Amino acid sequence: MTRAILIVDVQNDFTEGGALGVAGGDAVAQRITDHVKAHGEDYDYVVASRDWHDGNNNNGGHFAEGEPDFVDTWPVHCVSGTPGADYDPGIDTSLIDIHVRKGQGKPAYSAFEGTVGDGRSFPEVVDELEITQLDVVGIATDFCVRQSALDALAAGIEVRVLTSMVAGVAPESSQQALVELEEAGATVVAE
Repeated sequence: MTRAILIVDVQNDFTEGGALGVAGGDAVAQRITDHVKAHGEDYDYVVASRDWHDGNNNNGGHFAEGEPDFVDTWPVHCVSGTPGADYDPGIDTSLIDIHVRKGQGKPAYSAFEGTVGDGRSFPEVVDELEITQLDVVGIATDFCVRQSALDALAAGIEVRVLTSMVAGVAPESSQQALVELEEAGATVVAE
């Protein structure tokens, strides 16, 4: 069994002060770094995903042309190569083995829709590395964490969501996402 931790979208635009900053994002970044430093031997791989959107188009309708609805359309965020797309400073990037970029011209909520530096899809990498267990942490609980965990479950991976290391857009939808994930087969751990 190969075990990994997936750090979902802990980027400047999703933490305090960012274009779509969520409350508690900076603290989550630091808790993730502390956890990986303390429990690194528990993981064969540390994976981190980032939104990596194009700056010269609406990314398949993902960027709102007018007022965003905050469901399917959003303000401009995480444009590739900008400070907003960088990892939050609380994340120690030296701990990351695999970097996944998602979006890249189209809407993407799951790390499983992303690619690694050599162009392979993240699902290809998961298969090649035979990852069977995945701890999921990051931002936002009710969007990209939720979808990444659901896609991992759909791929037959055993999933744990570590709730002390996630932050969501809204308390109600974040709690609903955790319930949905548990019902789908994930283990929700208050760690």
